Amino acid sequence: MIFGVNVCNMNNDIKVDLYSSDFSSESKEVTFIDTVIKAGFPSPAQDYLSGTIDLNRELIRHKETTFLARVSGNSLHDAGICDGDIIVIDKSLEAKNGDFVVAFVDGEFTLKEFRYDEVEKCAWLIPHNKDYEPIKVTEENEFLVWGVLTYTIKQLRR
Repeated sequence: MIFGVNVCNMNNDIKVDLYSSDFSSESKEVTFIDTVIKAGFPSPAQDYLSGTIDLNRELIRHKETTFLARVSGNSLHDAGICDGDIIVIDKSLEAKNGDFVVAFVDGEFTLKEFRYDEVEKCAWLIPHNKDYEPIKVTEENEFLVWGVLTYTIKQLRR
């Protein structure tokens, strides 16, 4: 279900299309392998199939306040959040240092890493791409953390 919000800032460094989670239809379970998958030597995974997993239950803790979004832009590329990724955003969580957040600053939305600076008594929204500058947020700014990223879903084969 489309939530109907297109989040983009004036610098066009990142854009997010928001979607709500659809819990109205049947559970969408996929086969789950209940073992550690090593990135080294092969393992006979077939011996460890243990049922199914529901991605809604696994990825979404607070269904009323959780949204999915598709990222468009590259300001967080070096953090592994890339153009085309699907992100899970929970609006019920309070941002902590190091969290990635969808934030509203002076009339614009942005997706960045959140840090609070105790010395300067300000927040910083940190990009992870050398082509972009951090955004300093002080009490003079209109500022709101709209939601905290909890998961990133990547498409590896296009």
